[in-house]
Amino acid sequence: MSDFHQNGVVTVLHRLGKPNLDQLEAELQRHASTNPIALILPSLYSELQRPALRKIVETLTEVRYVNEIVISLDRASAREFRLAKEYFSILPQRVRVIWNDGNRIQHILKRLTDNAIDVGLAGKGRGCWTAFGYILARHQSKVLALHDCDIVSYDRQYLARLCYPIANPNLGYEFAKGYYSRITDRLHGRVTRLFMTPLLRSLQQLVGTHPLLTFLDSFRYPLAGEFAMVSDLAWINRIPGDWGLEVGVLAEVYRNCALRRVCQVDIADAYEHKHQELSADNPGAGLLKMSTDITKALFRNLASDGVILSDSLLKTLRATYLQAAHDAISRYENDAMINSLQFDRHQERTAVEVFLKGMKLATQSFIEDPLGVPMISNWSRVVAAVPDVFGLLIDAVESDHEWEPASELAPT
Repeated sequence: MSDFHQNGVVTVLHRLGKPNLDQLEAELQRHASTNPIALILPSLYSELQRPALRKIVETLTEVRYVNEIVISLDRASAREFRLAKEYFSILPQRVRVIWNDGNRIQHILKRLTDNAIDVGLAGKGRGCWTAFGYILARHQSKVLALHDCDIVSYDRQYLARLCYPIANPNLGYEFAKGYYSRITDRLHGRVTRLFMTPLLRSLQQLVGTHPLLTFLDSFRYPLAGEFAMVSDLAWINRIPGDWGLEVGVLAEVYRNCALRRVCQVDIADAYEHKHQELSADNPGAGLLKMSTDITKALFRNLASDGVILSDSLLKTLRATYLQAAHDAISRYENDAMINSLQFDRHQERTAVEVFLKGMKLATQSFIEDPLGVPMISNWSRVVAAVPDVFGLLIDAVESDHEWEPASELAPT
């Protein structure tokens, strides 16, 4: 059973009482007439081969309050793009698949880079950013919701509860972050439990109380991939192009949105998705890369807010974090025991060692270059630099939508 406590500075919208999905969806249909909703699904083509996305698509066929669905597709050939259009064609909403690897989108990206606009590297961050731009260009949706395509336990309440705080004008929120418990027969969510939270609290111990750290630590699941926001935020927020996406998005919300307009919402009793490998020996993959990118994003945002992160402080931070993470392991082991859940202390400690390695790599990178990889430019700046970009983007997506490839070759 959910609690009802309001901890931290970010409003918590809990799951209380009996299920009320039918009422929420009825209200969302009513509010969607004045606050149309767009759903963004960032996806690799490989997700189309997995059962999780099939279940998501089948569930979305029953959703009537969504105005449009935009799939931002990466790592797809011409043939795979055609198959993806067929795959999503069963959806009753207005659906567009953005082919990020296609020549039309690539030409736009080159045009932007030629005008000194940072577009980041290919990946989820840029995929989300491109989808934001397309939706903003159409001016047909006022609420943008986003969730991942690997949610095994997906059902209609996830999306309804995520959209409701933004779509309902009586609540007045501009950004909502989803949260949930990550439990099966054991505790999941290692990056949040054993890395993000101990790291934030270790930083607070060393640099003192800071509004950004307090803000981030108030989220129950800061690394959740589900959020919804008003279109105005999509216009001014910059987007990180790596695994620091969730931290970077929250940092942008912290800067651009009044605190009373931000909430987190409990969207599910249980949540299950694809688990990342630790990849302890591969800095470019798995949870090692994730922890590295998250740390760099956190350091970069703290530095931009005036926090001095000296070499000596960052070395001390690793030791402080290690102790905080070990304390967290003990707490979660006790939590698992009282609930008769499986718990592998060795695996938990191994994960912490990988996260510590990621912190070290991030520290070295930050000291060499505090700015790191530039954030993807917000759409306000993009339009100022290339005024016709929205028209180009609409033409590219619509032309790809109508195009039927006769071969593996992309259109020119």
